[in-house]
Order: sequence, then structure tokens, then C-alpha cells
Amino acid sequence: MASRLRFALVICFFAGTLILAVYLHSADHRVFYTLRRYKIEQVQLQQELWQKQLQVESLTNPASVSQRLGL
Repeated sequence: MASRLRFALVICFFAGTLILAVYLHSADHRVFYTLRRYKIEQVQLQQELWQKQLQVESLTNPASVSQRLGL
């Protein structure tokens, strides 16, 4: 009787360990893809900022200002 109980506890322990491993594996993938999505968004925003900076620099360029003023 005691050996059957011990066997059942060992089986429950291994089953619980496997379930926990699968959960941690899927949680790891969720975190990885979330971080990857944020990294992609950060790069896109950085590129957009660089484009805006180039637009501002082209508008404040002395040659373009002179051209707009007709000098």
C-alpha cells in the first residue's frame, strides 16, 4: 500500500514538473515576442524621428531659407 502511494506521488510530481516546464516554455515565448514587438516599434519610431529631423534641418538650412525669401 505504501509503495503504491509513493509511486502515485512520484507520478504526480513528474506530471506537475512537466506541466510547469511547458508553462514556462510558453511564457518564455510570449515574453520574447512581446520584447521583439517593442524593439521593432522602437526602431520604427526612431526612423520616423530621423525623417522628421531631416525635414526640420532642410527647412532651417540657410540656402533653403534664402531661396524661400527670394534673396
